[in-house]
Amino acid sequence: MPTATVLFVDDDPDIRAIVAVVLGTQTDWRVLMASSGAEALTLALAHVPDLVLMDVMMPDMDGPETLQCMHKQPALAQIPVIFLTAATRTGEYDFLLRLGAEAVLTKPFDPLSLADQIRPHLRRD
Repeated sequence: MPTATVLFVDDDPDIRAIVAVVLGTQTDWRVLMASSGAEALTLALAHVPDLVLMDVMMPDMDGPETLQCMHKQPALAQIPVIFLTAATRTGEYDFLLRLGAEAVLTKPFDPLSLADQIRPHLRRD
């Protein structure tokens, strides 16, 4: 039985595949994958994950918009969200944290340390 459910959201199928393999082999977590903000909201409402790891820049609904939509849903409002971003400007980090992000990780990220980086942020009921 999985100890946690993590939802990973990224429009890049290669990055989704890497994260699926890494988290799938390094943890006993249930890892759900979404390719868009809209799909993430649907999966989050259906499965209420313990953490969402999400890309910032995605077509249609970007990460910040998705987070704002999550905050409007009582079942999702308290789920920790960690953003992944290729942007390294300090202003963007501050903006994402003010929106309610738990943390911000930069791309490219080290796949082998990803589980250790997000583990402390898992929601514990």
